Amino acid sequence: MSDSNPAAQAARPASARKSAQADIRARGLRATPARLATLQLLRGHGTPLTHAEVSAELEEQGFDKATLFRNLNDLTEAGLLRRAELGDHVWRFEARDPAVGAEGGHPHFVCVDCGSVTCLEQVQLTAGSRRQSEGVGQVTEILLRGHCHHCQ
Repeated sequence: MSDSNPAAQAARPASARKSAQADIRARGLRATPARLATLQLLRGHGTPLTHAEVSAELEEQGFDKATLFRNLNDLTEAGLLRRAELGDHVWRFEARDPAVGAEGGHPHFVCVDCGSVTCLEQVQLTAGSRRQSEGVGQVTEILLRGHCHHCQ
């Protein structure tokens, strides 16, 4: 359902910007234009993005690749982003909910054909699988591989 009220539509980006600004500052970082753009991009995107994908989106706004790479790492260290390597030796970044602790992660599905990544936020470990994982240590990431609907 889309909102046809132009004032409400305009308020959403301003509200998202203020929220990102407050979250960055609360972590002790300066809310620079590049950090704001990076965090807002990842918060608005439904799947993790690589540095190259973030750069492709934000370079036209005047941000260079090196600055964006530093900001991805700074925002990750500050706990605003999560970094994952999904088996292809490429780091992907996604926004974390600042209200959720480090245990707020979710599994990802990677298509073995096209490489698309899908967040499986609704998938949770059962009590039995949590007990089994205690024997090996703390599970920090779950990755499922298969064929996406497009490639099946």
